[in-house]
Amino acid sequence: MANSGAEKLKLYSYWRSSCAHRVRIALALKGLEYEYIPVNLLKGDQFNPDYLTINPMGTVPALVDGDIVISDSFAIIMYLDEKYPEPPLLPRDLHKRAINYQAMSIVLSGIQPHQNLAVIRYIEEKINSEEKTSWVNNAITKGFTALEKLLASSAGKHATGDEIYLADLFLAPQIHGAINRFQINMEPYPTLAKCYESYNDLPAFQNAVPEKQPDAPSTS
Repeated sequence: MANSGAEKLKLYSYWRSSCAHRVRIALALKGLEYEYIPVNLLKGDQFNPDYLTINPMGTVPALVDGDIVISDSFAIIMYLDEKYPEPPLLPRDLHKRAINYQAMSIVLSGIQPHQNLAVIRYIEEKINSEEKTSWVNNAITKGFTALEKLLASSAGKHATGDEIYLADLFLAPQIHGAINRFQINMEPYPTLAKCYESYNDLPAFQNAVPEKQPDAPSTS
């Protein structure tokens, strides 16, 4: 393990959060051990005063590394990549690096905020559940259409070639949630579907899926 002998990292996470999901993938790819601390968003654990001292935004994930506390998934991933540079999460090629940043940004700002728990709860309460579904589907469809066009010419086995990079860490949780939570049909997005299928062969991705987390509801 890359952090052998050091104080174990602590990850505050919620099993179904796509933001926490992408950080779990990064930790697995880097071979880092960590303590998993569940934050139940449905029960409102994120508003507990003790948790708000860790993450004043009241969201997950948050990473604690000794005296360092980081509470944004992109910042956490970049911190891990700089502290533990192998394997690198960004390609050396500047064009491919820019594509990774673009894909990350589409997910981070163009899709995920529109489907997070607080937003969809607000829409459901103020309007109705049908409008909530339409809102989420529109955000995902718009984002996936842009991602498909962006990655169609750059994808190899994975999003930007045959190596795993930053874009893959953001794509995998987003597609997983789109399929399993929101029943999005992936047929119009063959490039994204191919990338998602490739993650099935990678333990770092499979071990990070929501259903395998310690706070996931029991299926038995």
